Amino acid sequence: MRRLALVTLVVDDYDEAIRFYTEALGFRLAEDAPRPDGSRWVVVEPGGDRAATGLLLARAKDQGQQTRVGDQTGGRVGFFLHTDDFARDHARMTAAGVTFLEEPRHEPYGTVAVFQDLYGNRWDLLQPAA
Repeated sequence: MRRLALVTLVVDDYDEAIRFYTEALGFRLAEDAPRPDGSRWVVVEPGGDRAATGLLLARAKDQGQQTRVGDQTGGRVGFFLHTDDFARDHARMTAAGVTFLEEPRHEPYGTVAVFQDLYGNRWDLLQPAA
């Protein structure tokens, strides 16, 4: 079996990113280990399923990387968070202060709304159609 295990997300600060992804989005902190160079290996996962793709939260190391924080995909939706209960997760995320950029809409592929993370990266919260 092959799967995409991790996707790197460049962040300003490890701890503020951990707080956002675990508290506002409900992700699980899977790993937070110091590295010899002073950085950390920080992985968050969207749920309890170990087969799910995790995010490697990587602190920007230089000016080039810093310019990418919050704009990793040039303003396009770059991340897709699937849910089995859109209304539940939308309400919980909204209560936690997550900024949705539109009202939920119903498309042939499911119920969806675009939100942004703490840095401005765009995400879809999506409950796929049955």
